[in-house]
Amino acid sequence: MYDYNDSSELVLIRKAQRGDVKAFSELYARIYRELYRFALYTMKHPQDAEDAVSETVIAAYENIHKLKKEESFRSWIFTILANRCRRKIKNVQKMEELPESLAAAEQDHAESCDVRKAFMKLDEEDRIIVACSVLEGYASAEIGRMLGMNPATVRSRKARAIDRLRRILA
Repeated sequence: MYDYNDSSELVLIRKAQRGDVKAFSELYARIYRELYRFALYTMKHPQDAEDAVSETVIAAYENIHKLKKEESFRSWIFTILANRCRRKIKNVQKMEELPESLAAAEQDHAESCDVRKAFMKLDEEDRIIVACSVLEGYASAEIGRMLGMNPATVRSRKARAIDRLRRILA
């Protein structure tokens, strides 16, 4: 869970809302690693994750004036990212798959890890929930706001997803 006792970030958010490009750049620099990690665990390939983050940052910059509560900046931008990732996953699923010989050459090295393979077997929303909770430390209420879910639903889906990971890895 992110602590908004850091008044400097709130000041940057307010400046960015007034069109200050440097302030938005500083916000982006502070949150980039979290955004990328979230996208990478949601998507299958680093390039797709980078594309999703880039598109998210552009959309956030263009729409930051619509942000109603500065304290919601992180959940707001992660909601944008989650939606971008969903859209990209749907587009990839619609595309014709590469022949296995080409797909194997492009395979991400991290996918060779058992945990990564197990993680990718979870459905998209469960991956997002686990990534936000376990990897980024967001609370169920924050994840619920990002995904438009009840916090209790987030907790139960997280528990089921982690149980499924355990069974896959056993």
